[in-house]
Amino acid sequence: MSFVPNPLSLSVPEPAFETWLRDTGYLELLDERTTAAASTTTTTSVTTSSSSPSSSAAGATSSAAVAGITLLSFLRTLVSLVSLNPFAKLAADDFAGPTPSWTLDFVGRGDYYSWPAGPSQARMRVQENVRRYARNYASLFVVFFVCSLYRMPLSLLGLVASLVIWEMLRFCSEKWELEERWPGLRQALVRVAQFATAVVLYLCKLQFTLVCAISVSYAVMILHASLRKLTPSSQSNGMNRQRRFQQKRAQFPSK
Repeated sequence: MSFVPNPLSLSVPEPAFETWLRDTGYLELLDERTTAAASTTTTTSVTTSSSSPSSSAAGATSSAAVAGITLLSFLRTLVSLVSLNPFAKLAADDFAGPTPSWTLDFVGRGDYYSWPAGPSQARMRVQENVRRYARNYASLFVVFFVCSLYRMPLSLLGLVASLVIWEMLRFCSEKWELEERWPGLRQALVRVAQFATAVVLYLCKLQFTLVCAISVSYAVMILHASLRKLTPSSQSNGMNRQRRFQQKRAQFPSK
């Protein structure tokens, strides 16, 4: 259990409550209820504006007010996505599991996507989806980096040249046994190789390639994670079934 029930406690810590929701599968229901509540509020606002006095001026004012509220909510959500730290709850264990399916889990169907109803829902979606699809986003970064190197052959040439420098250092160190005979000389050659690598990568503008790949992959990650609804994943269902099986075995031990 994520937390121990206490009848005298009036509140539950938010991290423990979110962990309990994630483990029991209610985090997806919370996302669905937030989306349904936002749709109901929008429908009520439109109905109220349409049932207002019949004068055209009053109707235009009500429509402008609804449009202003919608635009303000959109801007607040967009600002929250820009200022959000998507890696706040990311852990090393999120990269240890198998990669989710690209077609069924990562992309999904068309009804798996919607604009978040508010900053809180956007924050919940981004942090949870980044944890679920961490390996997919890492693979996308590698793909974008390789494509950037293909578009910038000079950076690719610098990367290959730096690898050649270190491979030559390793070959010379093994052939002449520099680590055993002359460790000081080997340390000096390592420093020279580091300096040469930095100069080559700077002249080949590899930093621009990295910035380009990181920017594109970060934008894709934020866009996908915020629009992707929280749906029950096969991994979480398997973990829940295993947890329930272990609890049953603890309640009914074999004789």
